[in-house]
Amino acid sequence: MPAKADHCLRPWQVELLKLQRHLEAEDLRMIVLFEGRDAAGKGGAIRRVTRYMNEKRYRVVALGRPTEDQRSQWYFQRYVAQFPTGGEIVLFDRSWYNRAMVERVFGFCSQREYQHFLRGVTGFEKDLVRQGTVLVKLYFSVTKEEQARRFERRLTDPLRRWKLSEIDLQAQDRWDDFTNHKYEMLVRTDIKAAPWLIVRSNDKRRARLNTIKVILNAVDYKERATDLDFRPDPLIVVPGADEVALMQAQRRRSGRFTG
Repeated sequence: MPAKADHCLRPWQVELLKLQRHLEAEDLRMIVLFEGRDAAGKGGAIRRVTRYMNEKRYRVVALGRPTEDQRSQWYFQRYVAQFPTGGEIVLFDRSWYNRAMVERVFGFCSQREYQHFLRGVTGFEKDLVRQGTVLVKLYFSVTKEEQARRFERRLTDPLRRWKLSEIDLQAQDRWDDFTNHKYEMLVRTDIKAAPWLIVRSNDKRRARLNTIKVILNAVDYKERATDLDFRPDPLIVVPGADEVALMQAQRRRSGRFTG
């Protein structure tokens, strides 16, 4: 991203520091989930959110595939081990929702494990929120064409090639599988206590700015600036229920989900 575009984020990054101070002063816990397809822009958004944050009061967690020992544990156990203490923000670069999409699409979990997850996750999140944790669930939505363009850039740019994994190379072929599981995830896990917000991320700059706005709006922190517009752009940030309705309309028109 050009330096000038990053500079436009600075007023909002100042607000994130105020949010951090408020969480510390009030001993509050905050979790932000970053979900979405490969190359949807999750990592770039996380870097802009955390760029000027107090490093002592946040963590970014990106867990790999579970070990055999971890697979024998309660599914949420390795995620709970990473949860914030009072005054801390934890940002999950992919989260327990791996089971709803990546694990199921690539056969890393069984159908039984997948269904157990969908039945149990809403109660898990309700309890988390009831006990005082601020939970923000973001799904980054990129088009198939834009994902292909980003993969091509990773393939041809030696500074980005490390980002391209074997799973990435299969993502385009499995596009419809991911879309179907995205729909199922939203239908089953978009709840009042922990709703999904979809971030349209073809335009990285706008996606990053609106991601910061969503995080700031999750907490009524002190000393909020009065000269900034905190409203997310409705063309970029879409409630999960509205995304479900859009997907259903697509299926009625074309016989299948198209995004």
